[in-house]
Amino acid sequence: MKVKTELSDFKTLDHGASPLSSSSPMRRTRTANQRIPKWAYLLFIILAAVVTYRILQHSASEGRATQPPTRPVAVAKAATKDVPVYLDEIGTCAAYETVQVQAQVSGVIMARQFQDGSDVKKGDPLFTIDPRPYQAAVDQAKAQAALDQVTLKRQEDLRARKVISQQDYDIAVANAQKSQAATEAAQVNLDYCYIKSPINGRVGLRNVDVGNLVGPSSPPLVTIQGLDPIYTDFTVAENDLPLVRKYLGGSNVKVETYLADGSITPRTGDLYFIDNAVQPGSGTVRARGVTPNPDRALWPSEFVRVRFILDILKDATLVPTQAVQVSQSGPFVFVVKSDNTVELRPVTPGQRQQGDLTVIESGVKPDETVVVTGQLALSPGAKVAPQPYAAQPPATPEGSAAAKSAMSYE
Repeated sequence: MKVKTELSDFKTLDHGASPLSSSSPMRRTRTANQRIPKWAYLLFIILAAVVTYRILQHSASEGRATQPPTRPVAVAKAATKDVPVYLDEIGTCAAYETVQVQAQVSGVIMARQFQDGSDVKKGDPLFTIDPRPYQAAVDQAKAQAALDQVTLKRQEDLRARKVISQQDYDIAVANAQKSQAATEAAQVNLDYCYIKSPINGRVGLRNVDVGNLVGPSSPPLVTIQGLDPIYTDFTVAENDLPLVRKYLGGSNVKVETYLADGSITPRTGDLYFIDNAVQPGSGTVRARGVTPNPDRALWPSEFVRVRFILDILKDATLVPTQAVQVSQSGPFVFVVKSDNTVELRPVTPGQRQQGDLTVIESGVKPDETVVVTGQLALSPGAKVAPQPYAAQPPATPEGSAAAKSAMSYE
């Protein structure tokens, strides 16, 4: 009886768990899956692709944001050139020769043969003093000289026959010599009537006109100044004397003269004179150069700029002045390496040179590329986009005349 009951219960349980039953969970799942359309799967795939793309795009933008941007900069190569070692000064010009033309004899001005302010050559006529009194004196002296010569010849004949004494003969010789000297003196006074230029130069404003009575005590008739060459006068500071003494007497010592407005090409002359003492109160030493002036562009007493060249620095390394920056650690430049990254390089700058260039004594080698503009946005190792630097046209040394030197030389 008990066995039958257990079998009945087993059949009932087995029937309830049959997979063919409509109420089975497996059958319900299969029925639900058959209800999802295919376009839903396609939509799911598209949405997943969009989300993935957005995630990748955001990751890439974050990666780019962490990398420093490439900086555009202007660059130039370090050049090699022979440049001067110099001092810049301010000076004035002075006439090479100055002559005040003076009357040597007294008389009335009869003629003037020049134009005020004109150029004259040595020997050109300037004034004519009335020559008639002096011509008469010459004629009189010549007549007396001729008479004395006749007398001397007669005395020589008598002396040969031993008719006269030695004293009479000596007197005749002295009279002949005296009359000859008087003739020459009269001729000199006559020549003084024709006043000529003693030098090549330019005449100033005349002080007398035709008809004026002049003489040795009269004021100068006119002043003539020699302008080619011309002197350049300047001073050297006491602190620069050790540097000057180092190169003084060398073959490269020159004096370069130019105008502040750059209207003339700088002219190179020789050092003519340097004083042997420091001027009390000013602490300077006077110096003078001789400057060619064939076109008369430089005038006496005109202010000029002077570059006192002491020596020539061979094969100096030059970079544009803008490339040199200054930090708390000292001067430096940014050097562009082969991979377009920059390196901060400490340097020792020298003097500025014509063309807005600066000598680099140490820190940069020739043909290395340096950054000229755009340094503010740079740091060591930064990536740059180099562009050629457009150099400014060369100017006169005026740009560096405000400062004498960036450093001292041993």
